[in-house]
Formats: sequence, C-alpha cells, structure tokens
Amino acid sequence: MKILVVEDEERVAQFIQKGLKEEGHAVDVSYDGEDGGFLAEVNDYDLILLDVMLPKKNGISVCREIRARGVVTPVLMLTARDSVEDRVRGLDAGADDYLVKPFAFEELLARVRALLRRRSDSKTPTLQLADLELDPITRLVTRAGKPIRLTTKEYSLLEYLLRNADKVLSRTLIGEHVWDMNFDPESNVIDVYISHLRNKIDKGYDVALLHTMRGQGYLLSADSPLI
Repeated sequence: MKILVVEDEERVAQFIQKGLKEEGHAVDVSYDGEDGGFLAEVNDYDLILLDVMLPKKNGISVCREIRARGVVTPVLMLTARDSVEDRVRGLDAGADDYLVKPFAFEELLARVRALLRRRSDSKTPTLQLADLELDPITRLVTRAGKPIRLTTKEYSLLEYLLRNADKVLSRTLIGEHVWDMNFDPESNVIDVYISHLRNKIDKGYDVALLHTMRGQGYLLSADSPLI
C-alpha cells in the first residue's frame, strides 16, 4: 500500500518510514502541515499517518481541510496528547483512528492493518485474477492452488497490479505507488522486479497473466492484449 506520513520530528518520521517499508509499503514523508495537506490532495494514498502538532498548519486543520475537499483516504492521527477532548477533536475533524505517543511499533502496524482492511471490500478480501489469488490478510499467494513465495517488494508489486487488473500501468505509476514519490524513473529496477514476478506467477502455466505493453507499461490480465 502507499502511505503518507506527516510528522515534523525527523527521527520519528524516519523510524515509521523504515518500519513501514520493511512491511512492504511505499512511504512518502512530509514534515509540515501545509506540504502534507498538499500531498494528501494531489496523490492517491491508501492511508495517511498525520501528527497533530505540526509547523505551518496543525494536523486537526489538515484533516478537516482534506475532508472538506473530498479526500476519503483513512487517516490515523498521531499525538502526544491523550486527553479525551483531544481525541474527540481529531475524530470530529475526520480522522478514522487515534494513536497516542509514545507507541509500540507493533501497535501502529496493527492499527494500519485494521484501517487498510476496513477500506477493502469486506465481501471480497481475496484478490483474484483467473487462477491467481492473493490474500491481503495472510499475504498468501497461489496460482492453481499452488503457493508462490514472493519477496516483500514482489508481493507489493503483485498486489498493486491485482488491484488494477486489466489496466495498463505506466512505470511512473508503479514506481510512485510501489516505491515512493522519490523513485527514479530512469532506473531499471521495475523491469527487474517485473521479470522476477513473471517467472514466479507465469512460468510453467499455459496462460500468461503479466504482459509488457511496449512504450506504455505493464498489464496484468487473463486476456491476451492487442498490441
């Protein structure tokens, strides 16, 4: 998933970013409320971690403003304030959950997973294309019932492709969503990971699912594309 962290304490922000990346998420970081609010509006995130005490604009105002502008991305507020009034203010501003600092990273991950699950369609939690299946909860990937072992980044790439099945995704889109907004579009890392993923999900099967659309990007589809 693609997550935005808005946190002015650089040490805390980098700690959260590192931990979330190790879980396979793409993470952008902003250090003030104005920039964080701008990124939340112009980019497509799956979750926003938003500190309350921020320079330029506080998190309560940021949350209220992005909600007023139609941003429905789940927001997890982070704050050192633990009074009931502070929590109510955050939730009334449009936040979905509230976590008080200092917190155990395991609890942060649990709340992140809960919010991401809540955003997913509860009726169809498993992503499926033909005989390829991915369970976002257990992270189990199978094809024709056979388990497929993926690295963390391969899993993130496949999940993004499955959530956008039958759509041509440019290298820029993939880079920004599976890596982060600082991804170098000139790098060949996407091509490398696509090759690894293709070997794991297509090799040995009659129907290829992962297609290269020359000059456009990549497509995950059960149908052979017209080139």
